[in-house]
Amino acid sequence: MPETEREDVISVVERSAPRALPVRMDAVLVQAVIAAALSFAHLHDLAVAAGQDGWKAWAYPISVDLLLVAAWRRLRSGESKAAGWCWFLVALTASLGANVATAGLLDLHHVPASLRIVVAGWPAVAFLGGTLLAHGPADPAPDPREQNDELTNEVAQQGSLPAPAAASRPAAPASHPALAVPPPDRLPTALVDHARKVAAEHRTRTGAPIDTDTLRARLGVPGPLAEAIAAQLT
Repeated sequence: MPETEREDVISVVERSAPRALPVRMDAVLVQAVIAAALSFAHLHDLAVAAGQDGWKAWAYPISVDLLLVAAWRRLRSGESKAAGWCWFLVALTASLGANVATAGLLDLHHVPASLRIVVAGWPAVAFLGGTLLAHGPADPAPDPREQNDELTNEVAQQGSLPAPAAASRPAAPASHPALAVPPPDRLPTALVDHARKVAAEHRTRTGAPIDTDTLRARLGVPGPLAEAIAAQLT
């Protein structure tokens, strides 16, 4: 056989040979898909038997699966695990109950009235669970002490204070050099705004302007810095 014909034959054989799949099939994934399909069909059949025909019968298994996914995401997030486990068990009970009910233990042609009530009330339960899982509790309010620490650290980073912990240190003795305090017009805007809010709250509560000692205690800053802030407020 000539060389050119041999190369053509080899090329045809290579093209006709089966190619390997680019994605390796996962046995666990295949099993999960089969189990989900069976559970989906059982929920659909149970909804039909309970009088929910048409598109409503298909919506029931979707609502159960979505509630399971929402509960699983809450468990993975690590927040409010009690709520996640509660709604996960509710959705699992609905799915497992449909699987058992359609396994021959229940006459689908004569469904009891109690089961019809449970099936009819499931959308409200699924809506409540999905809403609670999707919209968790609001973030807690920030601690005022943490805000004061952040403002003090901001001043320290600008070179006004010698150390981040200067706010918690007592006032330096007279024999020691005083802390370097910036002039009132160079104070951080965030610190002055926070001091104005504290002063306004004090005036509203007591009817008198806030004094330097009270301002220093409320802001958690050294005395010289509190005097500079008080001068800026007047």
